Amino acid sequence: MRRIEVGGSQPYAVEVGAGLLGQARINGRQVALIHPADLPPDFVQAVQEVLAPVVTVEVPPRDDCKTLTVLEGVLSRLATVNLPRDGAVVGMGGGAVTDLAGFAAASYLRGVAFYTMPTTLLGMVDAAVGGKTGVNLPEGKNLVGAFWPPRAVWCDTDTLATLPPTVFREGAAEAYKHGLIADSTLLDRVLSPDFRPGGPGLEDTLADAIQVKAEVVTRDLTEQGERAFLNFGHTLAHALEAVTHHAVPHGEAVGYGMHYAARLSSAQGGADLTERTLAFLRWQRPQPLPHLGFDDLWPYMARDKKADSEGVRFVLLHDLARPYLTRVPEDVLREEFNRWQDEVRAALLPVQ
Repeated sequence: MRRIEVGGSQPYAVEVGAGLLGQARINGRQVALIHPADLPPDFVQAVQEVLAPVVTVEVPPRDDCKTLTVLEGVLSRLATVNLPRDGAVVGMGGGAVTDLAGFAAASYLRGVAFYTMPTTLLGMVDAAVGGKTGVNLPEGKNLVGAFWPPRAVWCDTDTLATLPPTVFREGAAEAYKHGLIADSTLLDRVLSPDFRPGGPGLEDTLADAIQVKAEVVTRDLTEQGERAFLNFGHTLAHALEAVTHHAVPHGEAVGYGMHYAARLSSAQGGADLTERTLAFLRWQRPQPLPHLGFDDLWPYMARDKKADSEGVRFVLLHDLARPYLTRVPEDVLREEFNRWQDEVRAALLPVQ
C-alpha cells in the first residue's frame, strides 16, 4: 500500500492499494453514501458493512449524474434523513460521482465532511484528489462548483479489475498528462504492459501519478497559479465533451486534447512532443474523432474555466515537464486544429 500526503490548509492522505474499500473507517460520524447505479453490488455492500450509512443514494452513472437536477435530489435526500452538520458524505465511483458528491458535501448545511472512494483509474488519478467539485451546465463542463477538499481518499486497486479495458485506457490519459507536465518517467510506464489491473507496475505508477497532482494542489488549491497546468489538453477536451453531450468520454477527450495542445506548443516555439501524444492515442485507441469543425468547438473553448476577461488561455509545454499558460492567436488555433484532425485520423486508421 502507498500513502500520498496532500498538504495545504486542510491536509489529508490518499491511500493506494488492494482491499481498501473493506478497511475504510469514518469514526463518530453519520454517513451518506453516494454511488452510481452501475457500480458492482459487492463493492457497495462491502462499504455499507463498514460504514453503516444512514442513507445510500444511487445516482446515474458517468456525467449523467453531474446535473443541477441530480444535485437537488441528493441534497433533498440528505435533508430528509436529517444528516447532521457533523455527518459526512462519501462519494464512491468514478470521477463524475465524486465531483457530484463533493459539491453536495460543500453545499449541504454550508459544508459537511467529505470522503472519496474512487473506483476508476480516471477518478483515482484526477477527480477524487484535489478538492475540485461540481456539476455541468448545458453551456459547458464544470461551470458550477466549489473547492472542497476531502478528509481522506481510498483508492482500492481491486476495483480496477472490474473495468472494461476501454475505460481503464480512458483513465490512463490523466496519468500520461502528469508525465507530460511534471514526471516524464510516467510516459513509458503508463504505456508499459505492466500498467494494467493486477499488473506489477500498477500500484507504483498510479501512486506516482497521484503524487504529481498532490504536490501541485498542496501549493495551489484554488488554481491561482500552477494548478492550471493540470488542465493540459483540457481546453479542447471539455469542448469535445460538451458539444457531443459526453458521447466522447472525458479520458478519450483528454487524449485528443493533449495532442492538440502538443501541436500548439510546437507552433508557439516549444519542443515538438507530438510523437509522444500520438503514441498515447495509438495505445489508448479512442473512438473515432467526430466530424466537427473548429467553429463547432470554439464557443465551448471560449467558456473554458481558464479564460479571463481578456480571453482564452491554453496550457502549453516549452518541453517535457515545463508547462506554461498563454494565449494563442486565433489563426494559429484554426490552422493547428486542421493539422490535429488530419494527424489523429491518420494515426488511428484501422490496422490492415
